[in-house]
Amino acid sequence: MRQFSEAGYDRALTVFSPDGRLFQIEYAREAVKRGTTSVGIISKEGVVFAVDKKIKSKLIVPSSIEKIFKIDDHIATASSGLVADARRLIDIARNQAQVNKLQYHEPITVTGLAKYLGDLEQMYTQSGGVRPFGISLIIGGVSDGECRIYETDPSGALVEYKATAIGLGRDKTLNLFEDKYEDDLTLDEAIDLAIEGIYVATDGKVADDSIEISVIEKENAKYRKFNEDEIEKYVQKLLDRKEQEQKDAEEKRKAEEEAKKAEEEAKKAEEEAKESSDDENEDINEE
Repeated sequence: MRQFSEAGYDRALTVFSPDGRLFQIEYAREAVKRGTTSVGIISKEGVVFAVDKKIKSKLIVPSSIEKIFKIDDHIATASSGLVADARRLIDIARNQAQVNKLQYHEPITVTGLAKYLGDLEQMYTQSGGVRPFGISLIIGGVSDGECRIYETDPSGALVEYKATAIGLGRDKTLNLFEDKYEDDLTLDEAIDLAIEGIYVATDGKVADDSIEISVIEKENAKYRKFNEDEIEKYVQKLLDRKEQEQKDAEEKRKAEEEAKKAEEEAKKAEEEAKESSDDENEDINEE
């Protein structure tokens, strides 16, 4: 990348490098990777959003940091990257949801809103004098009785997922989801998995005041944000389980070491017995 950036191919958004890359979009994606972890999961009972707010100072009021946004009663979005860019897209999304309701007398679908935002992000990759949005969004909700989740990135690309993550530690979280996600997860199980995804992405640095959780239940298609007590219950449940898993792993390791040691001692005793037997046979032969 460096040889082309030095040649000036990263100075303008609309100029392709010789190998067909738009560096400003790639730089925007790097901004997303540096953002805090956000996850979205579909369960059989609804959609779950969870984000790591990453409180950097005890002077910050945790509730003032918002990274899950309600768009309409049945749609919400989680963000990672430049929060100011996210707020701009959220305002546009909320406005579009109301315009759709007024024009067509029905709520906007999750798919329709995701495509609209993806198209908008793509527009900012083809014009001079602008820059891409340094943000990725997880857009999810309930439409026509079906739960859906989409992920957008600064290029405007749009992908539908059953479970996904954006921001710091994305690959670790996706590996966890690929191992543990199932189509018939309950809402509680999906919440546990979402928090575990953040736990993995942050290398175990989770606390109830640094996590934000919201759900949209399939039955009533209504957005609900969890309060501190509810979040604390789920976080503590995860931490207790991880602590127990560590204890079990330590006990298993010790048991394996003891078994290995016993096996080595038994092997050594067998070899000594064999050597002793060979010596006795030699003595008999000499006699």
